[in-house]
Amino acid sequence: MRFNRSTSVALAGVLSLGLLTACSSSSDDSTTTKPSGTAGADQVTITVAGLEPGAKQDAVDQLNARVAAFETKYPDIKVEPQEYKWLASTFTTQLAGGTLPTVFEIPLTDGKTLIQNGQLADIDAQFKELSYAGDFNKEALAAGTGDDGKVYAIPAKSFYDVTLHYNRDLFTQAGLDPDKPPATWDEIRTDAKAIYDATGVPGYGMMALDNAGGWQLTAAAYSRGGRVQTTDGKTYTATLTDPAVKAQLQWLKDLRWEDNSIYPGADLGWGDINAAFAAGQIAMFTSGSDIYNALVENNGVTADFPYGLAPIPVEGADAGALTGGTFAAVKVDATDAEKEAAVKWIDFWYLSPLLDQTQAVDNATTRAAANQAVGTPVLPIFSRDQYELSLSWVKDQINVPLDHMKPYTDVMFDQPLVGEPSRSTQPTYGLLYPIVQAVLTDKNADIDALLATANTQDQALIDQGKEE
Repeated sequence: MRFNRSTSVALAGVLSLGLLTACSSSSDDSTTTKPSGTAGADQVTITVAGLEPGAKQDAVDQLNARVAAFETKYPDIKVEPQEYKWLASTFTTQLAGGTLPTVFEIPLTDGKTLIQNGQLADIDAQFKELSYAGDFNKEALAAGTGDDGKVYAIPAKSFYDVTLHYNRDLFTQAGLDPDKPPATWDEIRTDAKAIYDATGVPGYGMMALDNAGGWQLTAAAYSRGGRVQTTDGKTYTATLTDPAVKAQLQWLKDLRWEDNSIYPGADLGWGDINAAFAAGQIAMFTSGSDIYNALVENNGVTADFPYGLAPIPVEGADAGALTGGTFAAVKVDATDAEKEAAVKWIDFWYLSPLLDQTQAVDNATTRAAANQAVGTPVLPIFSRDQYELSLSWVKDQINVPLDHMKPYTDVMFDQPLVGEPSRSTQPTYGLLYPIVQAVLTDKNADIDALLATANTQDQALIDQGKEE
């Protein structure tokens, strides 16, 4: 994979080597762990982050089927799934209140901070029992490793990059070719207006309700070659006034007040924009490349939905698609028995389907039977070869519209990638999303002034080491 130079993120190279380097084992027994015990042994109960809140019954049924299979394999472990969605704003409260599940998910960017704060369990010993523990890309695993060299969080889901999601039917109704989606921000603007003029449906939607709005503004700015943070390796500098950030805000403002082609409200968060897109209320939006799974699980999207997937425009020097990933962690007060059971679940639920043919087929079969997505394109956490091998195992179960995802899959391994800002990530997004709201709701919003104020505030947060 080709990568651009990035001065903004200490973890900018986390994903690079693992995507193409053959670093993982592909033997069928590669995901085995030490036996958990036999029926009659002292039973351990763990709670696990299962699905996003509001998941459809089919998704719940598929998860329950996998839980049953896990409990058959490990009869001394009882698994209780619960709805869970990572939010930096609620994590500390959940931790203090004892309401976190035993196994929960965290974003790549928050791993180091949570480790340094002593908020994740040390699962190094249990991790090392995995037969493929040495097969992870070392740079990726480093994001879940503490300064003491111990593992506190495990790469658990394939990584994503921010992409363009679009409604093919709305393109057709506007006289546009859905097999040739827009490749530049100017083309997105032109197509958004054409769709609105022809159908009355907003041609574009923008997350703006919460930190997701700052995340997607950052993604767009990075795709234009900008940065919201730079570093010389020691000092981190807020750069919210970067011309690319201003250019994207002006672009949004133009869509709203000149073209009238963007969803006019500021009330779309991550889940809200998914729901609006699934309901045909917007034609295009940007989000993670893996979002099709959530559209199926939470929004009832089916195989006949006119879904299209394309890369985010990448324009100019240092431009790239913003990337991220998900790690699985264990609550800090877990007992040794709970930690052992938790890592077995992480192995079974997240990782075995990527490395073991039997587990891959079993997982894909239950997903397909429950009308869940199989084969959604993602960036692999082990290697490209292993990723493609795992897809070959489940080719008969793949049910996603791959033909309509070709604009993305044709280039997914060639896109330059850029990591998220590595200091005060969520606070930075929290300062940016009100500016997105401002340009969508106030025709006279002063972008320069808003960014200047936010930049001063952001630098203070970075200097204070503020991460929440």
